[in-house]
Order: sequence, then structure tokens, then C-alpha cells
Amino acid sequence: MTDILTLDDLDLDNLEGVPTLVRVDFNVPLAGGRVMDDTRLRAALPTIRELKAAGARVLLMSHSGRPKGQVDPEFSLRPVAAALGELLEEEVAFAEDCVGQLARDQVALLEPGRVCLLENLRFHPGETTNDPELATRLAELGQVYVNDAFGTAHRAHASVVGVAERIERKAAGRLMVDEVVTLGSLLGEPERPFTAIVGGAKIGDKLATISNLLDRLDVLVLGGGMANTFLASLGYDLADSLVEYDRLDVARDILHRAQAADIRVLLPADLVVTDDLDNPQAIETVSPGKVPEGAKAVDIGKIARLAIGEALAGSKTVLWNGPMGVFEIPPFDAGTVAVAEAVAKCDGFTVVGGGETVAAVRRAGVADRISHISTGGGASLEFLAGKPLPGLVALEKTS
Repeated sequence: MTDILTLDDLDLDNLEGVPTLVRVDFNVPLAGGRVMDDTRLRAALPTIRELKAAGARVLLMSHSGRPKGQVDPEFSLRPVAAALGELLEEEVAFAEDCVGQLARDQVALLEPGRVCLLENLRFHPGETTNDPELATRLAELGQVYVNDAFGTAHRAHASVVGVAERIERKAAGRLMVDEVVTLGSLLGEPERPFTAIVGGAKIGDKLATISNLLDRLDVLVLGGGMANTFLASLGYDLADSLVEYDRLDVARDILHRAQAADIRVLLPADLVVTDDLDNPQAIETVSPGKVPEGAKAVDIGKIARLAIGEALAGSKTVLWNGPMGVFEIPPFDAGTVAVAEAVAKCDGFTVVGGGETVAAVRRAGVADRISHISTGGGASLEFLAGKPLPGLVALEKTS
């Protein structure tokens, strides 16, 4: 585990009335002025409540969507303030900007132990470029900095890195620490057998993660579009399926490394294929070598699902990232949902990460049976790939 500062290093007894900037990840789905999924809000509650109990004046900052540096009401965090207030059972103040006079006025009015949410950080173009001026203006609002947004820890943004560099008294929140400890355990000595299920569209997105984990694994399960590339590297004709033909050598290398290390690799023994995703006229299940001309693989079949279930039944540690097919278009979500149910049945320690993967366990109604659901998609992949995360580096202890 990276040796980072935590709330225990902040001297919580001396936070009464202290303006405390807290980077949270409240990039949640919004519709009709309402929060459609409050999971990320609930995940931040332990840190918020701990700071409130210490008497801090809690200033929350987050991004929402991709407004491209422009003020866009569609991405305003005002509905999030209301939803958070319901969870905290008290009013959460809202600042119409994250810097400037509007923000300063709200800070001045905020009483000890109360919470204020600042407007969308990405309404300022300097957030994503780690602009020094924006980082300074943000840092001027607080005397303490807490980062509890693991989902953005891989981004060198102003609120993630720039502010942390400008405030001496800083720490990781409870959610951040939980993510680092849990994911870090997978890079240490996880209980064996250790199975990783890796799906999604492309190898490139997860190549570094697979490579870093490979020597620690007992079983590697491959699904989704990336499985097509592995199958193609073995000589199968996948017709019109998504295949990264420029990555065939990479896929072969991973398979050779796994074989040399006596790691079992599970590729789909059958595939659900269709002629057209938008308007399917033909849907059938075939073996990898029997994909019809003009068809594309869009999910794993029943044989593949059973094989994955059998592998998971004997696993003591499981990591899952990435869907098994075109999850967003039913009925091609069936394989992914089946894997979610199989992971939930596993008696071992189970970790799930990635937006669609998390959505799958929720759709299957098994989220409460997963040991750890990571709040970071890209961040968790980079962490497991062994890459330094800027947000964590900024919180490292210096002595």
C-alpha cells in the first residue's frame, strides 16, 4: 500500500471551525433535476460525517459530466446538494461557483459542522489542465484538504493535485483509504486460487493491468470484445466481430506467458452472435469457429457461463472488471448478468470495478453479496497495473 496521509494524521481534535476542502466524486447520473443513483454520495458519507463531527466547515468539490470548461446547467451540482442533504438529514448549502466571491460568501456563512457543496469544477477549463491559477483560487478557500475521490485519483487535475500541493495539512478520506487497502491486497498475497475476470471492448484499455496481475493469478477469464481478439490470435475467424487485429501478437504473448506460468485461461467456448445490433433479425449461439459470415459476437454463450461459474466456485479471491458482451443492449446482457450472479455465489473475497460491471451486479440484484465494489473504473485499472496515481502521490507522507 502507498504510504499516504489519512484522517488519522489530521489531528481531528483541532478541526473545529476550520474550512476543509474535500474532493469527492459526485459525478452521478442526473435526470429532470434529480439524482438517479446516489451510490457515490453514500460512499462519501463516512468521511463527511467524521469531519462534521470534528466541527470542520466542510466544503465539498466535485466534477459532473464533461461540460468542456463552460457553464452548462445540465451539469450543475445543485440537485446533488439536495440529495446529499436528504442523506445527511440536514440542509447542504450550495455555492453557485467553486471559486470567486460566490464561493467565498458561502464559506463565510458556513457554521462549524455544516456542509457546503461547490458548483461543478469542470465549469472551469483549468480543472482538467491543472491550471495553477485555478488550483490557487481553490486552495484559498480552505486550510485543510481531504481527497476522498478515488475515481479521479488517476487524473492530474487542479482539484486532485494542484490543491494538494498548496495546502500543507492534507489527507486521504476513508473511502480513498479503503480502496487503496483493498486493491492493494490483490497486488500483495491474495488468498489462492485467485481468479481475474477481464472483459470489455478492447485489450489496450486493460493490457497493463492484465500484465501486472498475470503472475499472481491461477485463472484468467476473458470475455467481451477483447476475448474476440484472443480467439482471433488463435486462428479463429470471428467474421464481423470486434477484433483488434493490431493486437494479435500482444494477445498471443499473454497466452504464452499464462501457459508458461501454468495459469488456466478461460476463453468463451461459445458465443452469442447477431447480424445487426440495432435491429437484430438473427440471434444464435455458435462455437468460436462457426461465426456466420456477416455476423458479430455480442455475448458469451451458456457453455462459457457454466465454465466461468465452475471456476469461480473454487476461487478464494476474485477480481472482475468489464462486461462479457454488449451489456447495454438486452438481450446481449445475459452473459454479464450470469457472471454477476456467479461472482455473488463465490464464497471467496470478491472485488468488482468498472461502471458497466458495477451496473451488472446491481441489475442482477447481488451488489450486497460482493465483498468490495470499487468506485473507480480507470483509477482501479491503473492502480492494479502498478502505475502511480497522481492523487495518491500528492498525499504521500514525506517522512
